[in-house]
Amino acid sequence: MFAQLTILVLAGLAGPLLAFGRRGLIPVVIGELVAGFVLGHTGFGVINAATQPLPVLSAIGFAMLMFSAGTHVDIGSPAIRQGFARGLLALAVVAVTAVPIGLLLDHAIGVGHPALIAVIVTGSSAAIAFPIIEERNLAGPNVAFLIAWVAIADSVTVVIMPLTLAKSGNPFEAIGGDVAIIAVGVIALVAASRARRVAQVHEMRNESLQRGWAWQVRISLVLLLGLSAIAQETGASTLVAGFLAGMILVRLHESDRLVVQFSGVANGFFVPLFFVLLGAELNLRALITSPSRILLAVGLALATVVTHLIAARVAGHERYLATGLAASAQLGMPAAAASLGLSTGLLSPAEAAALVAGGCLTLIPATVGSLLLARGGSAPSRSHRGAAPARPA
Repeated sequence: MFAQLTILVLAGLAGPLLAFGRRGLIPVVIGELVAGFVLGHTGFGVINAATQPLPVLSAIGFAMLMFSAGTHVDIGSPAIRQGFARGLLALAVVAVTAVPIGLLLDHAIGVGHPALIAVIVTGSSAAIAFPIIEERNLAGPNVAFLIAWVAIADSVTVVIMPLTLAKSGNPFEAIGGDVAIIAVGVIALVAASRARRVAQVHEMRNESLQRGWAWQVRISLVLLLGLSAIAQETGASTLVAGFLAGMILVRLHESDRLVVQFSGVANGFFVPLFFVLLGAELNLRALITSPSRILLAVGLALATVVTHLIAARVAGHERYLATGLAASAQLGMPAAAASLGLSTGLLSPAEAAALVAGGCLTLIPATVGSLLLARGGSAPSRSHRGAAPARPA
């Protein structure tokens, strides 16, 4: 076991090494996926993602990935409130446009999951767009619109996407699980907010800081694992559980220190392991030998970019090209869909690889869009929220 874990951790180092440098435009996750491709089914077959306890570690990594994505969405932040109306309009335009595109792509290529395609096209990636905004210190109405749009899109599609791949074929069971997760999450948020006013809790936090107990990290893990357990038992998705847990942490306005500590646990081990194992599980050979699935990957990327550009234009945004391109970034959602599809047997290896490849292709126009926003002279300002940048999703 330890030999396999050593190989996986070493493989995960490919991400930072490829992203290293001031001009590094390759996201860390791309290097991790590539390492998985080389060591897994596509390459030398050194890693078997189905060997225990790797599936368990991968599931934890996926939950932590979505937790990190959720920490980028503070629904009460001024930036999101400022651009909420136009962001909601843009999401509606993308959704309306994505439905016929999903039907068309599915009919042309024969995937059998038009709803899944439509949801993926509709989505955006907060954990890619927000760190770029923070890194470049962008602000102003253009960025407020982008933040609100991406946050709303992420929050909506993260709930809907698992329903398109429900094991039982009965969406009401999965919806019930999501409702249970949200209800428990709200109760946890209210209880934590009240507990913060209790003197003993405040003393515990201070003593934890002094004695290195990592008390808040432990509580955060209880929340994440507890919501994930509800997802597992009810047939819902850990995607929703992890995302909601991250949003709860943001609403509690915890310190940057807690986010950094949790990111150390997640981004130092579990999340890279998830992406390396996902890359190892995917079979790019099946994709390469299936022209229709290559067309699916390209079609998804093009559809995502085109629909987001149309939405930015319809929303009346003066810099629709930059914001539309930046909002089209995806990776976590296609990766999540690929992982869920493979685990349920509802997607073939070639189809799962096509979803991830399509998400990777959207990073190119998204990077161009962020550069255009930076050149547009957006005023620098403080971050739109108080948490450190997390991983792409």
